[in-house]
Amino acid sequence: MGRNFSLKLAFTNMKNHRKFYLPYFLAATGIIAMFYIICFLAMSRGVAEMSDSLSMIMGLGVFVMAIFSFIFLFYTNSFLMKRRKKEIGLYNILGMEKQHIGRILAIENMLVSGASTAAGLFCGVLFSKLVYLFLSWVFGSEPPFGIEISPKGIFYTVVLFGILFALTLVSNQMSIRLAKPIELLYGSNVGEKEPRASRFLALAGFVCLGAGYYIALTTESPLSALALFFVAVVLVIVGTYCLFTAGSIAILKGLRKNKKFYYRPKNFTAVSGLIYRMKQNAVGLANICILSTMVLVMVSGTVSLYFGMNDTIDSMVPGDVNTMVFTREGMDLNEDRVQTIFRESVEETGVKVEKMTRSKMLPFVAVKKYDDYIFDEASRENMSDANVFCVLTEESYKSVTGESLNLSEGQAAADSRGEELPDRFSIGTLDFDKVKTLEPFMESGQVNVGMENVHYMVVADDETVQELYRQQREVYQGNASNLAYQYIFYTEATEEQNRKFAETVLNRIYEESDELNLSSASSESREEFAVPLRGFVSGFLFLGVFLGIVFTFAAALIIYYKQISEGYYDKEKFEIMQKVGMSKSEVKAAVRRQVLLVFFVPLIMAGVHVAFAFKMITKLLLVFSMTNVELFALCTMGTFLVFAVIYALVYTVTAREYYKIVG
Repeated sequence: MGRNFSLKLAFTNMKNHRKFYLPYFLAATGIIAMFYIICFLAMSRGVAEMSDSLSMIMGLGVFVMAIFSFIFLFYTNSFLMKRRKKEIGLYNILGMEKQHIGRILAIENMLVSGASTAAGLFCGVLFSKLVYLFLSWVFGSEPPFGIEISPKGIFYTVVLFGILFALTLVSNQMSIRLAKPIELLYGSNVGEKEPRASRFLALAGFVCLGAGYYIALTTESPLSALALFFVAVVLVIVGTYCLFTAGSIAILKGLRKNKKFYYRPKNFTAVSGLIYRMKQNAVGLANICILSTMVLVMVSGTVSLYFGMNDTIDSMVPGDVNTMVFTREGMDLNEDRVQTIFRESVEETGVKVEKMTRSKMLPFVAVKKYDDYIFDEASRENMSDANVFCVLTEESYKSVTGESLNLSEGQAAADSRGEELPDRFSIGTLDFDKVKTLEPFMESGQVNVGMENVHYMVVADDETVQELYRQQREVYQGNASNLAYQYIFYTEATEEQNRKFAETVLNRIYEESDELNLSSASSESREEFAVPLRGFVSGFLFLGVFLGIVFTFAAALIIYYKQISEGYYDKEKFEIMQKVGMSKSEVKAAVRRQVLLVFFVPLIMAGVHVAFAFKMITKLLLVFSMTNVELFALCTMGTFLVFAVIYALVYTVTAREYYKIVG
């Protein structure tokens, strides 16, 4: 066979199958463009200048996109090849050798891969500028003039997708060479044999899904949630595939046994048609469900982090300037000298301080045993039993709130974040009666450990604090906590003045560290803390929305191919139905019922996954000091509604193509 003939035949095939090749080309173009954009952002010097964390997050995005591109291209290619197998088998039976068929497939692959790579890079370079402008606007930086091109980004994109397209070609060639002509001829009809509802597979699905849900519902500690999240994700994914494959067949067979439901023209056609190819349907539906869940979790989580950023900043840096000082072992802070440093710094920088709060506290970890809390070096590694205490004197509490508690020796008042302290309890060898539950009076950022059980406890006098300090140091030794002094300044000043004041205070404190009995210290203005946090959260938001668009795009393409494949499969069946007496209106009604019967199941199941994962995700958000559960709930519901609208639009468009084919 001549090369010109092979090339001409390849062009003809692509033209005749444009309904399949065009979406594949557009999908490949989109994935390539998005991969280049994420590479460009990860390697851009301008992005690194905006925020170091932003470059790091984009680097993570490159890794995720590379893995997803591999899975996505192979999956869409499998749809394409399945539809082509009958045609290829016919070529083979008519006398065309497999090496000639392989040459035609290779030409088609090179044409599509070359065109999609060129188009993808063009779109990537074009839209990377728009993305860069958006990030510049978010961070308030001045974007450079002109379009910037990343040679490394182009190189990595060409290499990655060159390898991926080559692998798809090898896979196609192997499937053609190893298959018999009769298998190719009927390859698109594989799966017509009625599948069995595997009890083992269904049971495994329920067990995996139940285990994943159980982990999500019972995990209390944010650090435990961080460690167990991926375990839960894997279990839910496995459970979803098993249940869609085995459970859906069992449900359909159950409907078939219901004679009143099954022996009606509409139901009979829909249920019987789905049963015979549910094994293939189930994998596609499970993929759509998993992608939908990923979109909902990523977008809702990152959006809530972004809109809850001010709450996080308030939590981490109350006031306008926050100064923390930790003393050396067994020593108190020389507060007279510290106050002098503050006065001198105010005079030097010209900052007007409206109010200053001072609190002396002892942060430490104790392990819960029944209603008591003990100091135990070995046991405190178990985060489910470990509790963080931040103990203050009543004097410090009054400085922060302006209120008096009138506590006696052995009495305590507490603001607990997580499990409440019992009415009577002990810490080490000291016994306490909890006489009052306090409203939150300190921000959670004061003890930023990402743990579930944190107690801000007020005691009567400094002697109690010193005794707790001595006991925990005796057990923890080198890992023991030191006394901490926090000073919060509320000022009437510009951000630059606040930043200069915080810097001056910190420099002076370290200059006199020996006289102050200083171990370590920090001092920063609100905005100084907020800038890198905004960079980190904005980067996460961008990546979440970016990947959400990618996964939505992938789900839409899978739905499209599924509808087209189903349409060609059902066309002959419904023609037969019409020949045996079924009217055209009845055929359309049966088609509509069949499509609706399964189309929205992945969306509903994705909603169920997110509902069970809700508690665990809120624990993960605590690691980022995101405590506004109501905001996350609103973001989750909003994301679900928006995605449901997009999903319905995709259904409308793809169902129209399906109806055209079925006729």
